[in-house]
Amino acid sequence: MTLHFTEKEFQSRGKKVIESMKEKNLDALLLFRQESMYWLTGYDTFGYVFFQCLVFTSEGNKILLTRAADFRQAQNTSNIKDIRIWVDKDNNNPAEELKSILVELNLENKNLGIEYESYGLTGKNAMMLNTSLNNFAKLHDESFLVSKHRLVKSDHEIKYIKKAAELTDKALEKAWELSHPGADESDILSAMQGAIFSGGGDYPGNEFIIGSGPNALLCRYYSGRRKLDPIDQLTLEFAGVYRHYHSALMRTIPIGKAKNEHIELHEICLKALSACEKKLKVGNTVGEVFEQHRLVIDKTKYKSARLNACGYSLGATFAPSWMDWPMLYENNPVLIQKNHVFFMHMILMHSETQTAMNLGETYIVTETGCERLGKLELDLVIG
Repeated sequence: MTLHFTEKEFQSRGKKVIESMKEKNLDALLLFRQESMYWLTGYDTFGYVFFQCLVFTSEGNKILLTRAADFRQAQNTSNIKDIRIWVDKDNNNPAEELKSILVELNLENKNLGIEYESYGLTGKNAMMLNTSLNNFAKLHDESFLVSKHRLVKSDHEIKYIKKAAELTDKALEKAWELSHPGADESDILSAMQGAIFSGGGDYPGNEFIIGSGPNALLCRYYSGRRKLDPIDQLTLEFAGVYRHYHSALMRTIPIGKAKNEHIELHEICLKALSACEKKLKVGNTVGEVFEQHRLVIDKTKYKSARLNACGYSLGATFAPSWMDWPMLYENNPVLIQKNHVFFMHMILMHSETQTAMNLGETYIVTETGCERLGKLELDLVIG
């Protein structure tokens, strides 16, 4: 088996989840998030795009219901012993097969927690699940029960995240090296991703964001590459990934020459990031971190350029997104704890002057504050 953690660590994780289940009087969890399955068992696949469920009982039983294509995947990458297969055929209802497993486990009329917040549990599948379990058991939305435990990283997880951060820095160095007038975005993107792969890293949970010219104001991936003009701007948001653990960075690189707006916006980003760093500490809420971002930016003439969130948790995540719960936005009450990991991005997209400036870094919360994982400079680098 290819397991990236010790059995002792997996047992500790399972015990924490069971304790939370007992506090909530839950007899079993129906887990649909691939992140939860990976964290609890090591199971590593993209098969969650189909109906797939890990049944985890308050007694510690684990039964995976999946498709035939993932049978050996589960055997080779997880500690799950009981793997059941539902068969692909027209009008088949895997939720009924899941119900049969629950009957086998004597879970009729019991309390079941369900991870509804999952990319794998589509609206259609959720309706099918609810219909199958109607009047069978008491269903409870427990979308974040496991996610809350995943927030606090173990020492072993921290090692993987720091390795991911090393790969992220290598990718940024490649970007700085290649970003100059006439450069092709394709070559920059290829070199960045290649640096991560050659360092033993993985695919990220979502595509690298790369955009230049007017599209430097975008913070989503889009298809199509271009060559950089003599005077241009390039926005990059990307993540080094190791064992599915992410460490992200974000930068805007003026090409040829920085405009006055680039310089002013960069100074604001630095000030906002510094203010957020001071608030990212044990005992504060993630909403309080966002408030520092808002206070700094809203005092400037570039208030219209900011977004309504300034970051999110990072960990072991799967496509379609490396963004993890919770997000740094206004009044979010989630309390910050030691060994939380957050990507904080100061994103300023000024439509009036078509100027972009972004500065993002990943941090681990420590006993006394937070530690920036990126080791490269925060100065404005001109390509």
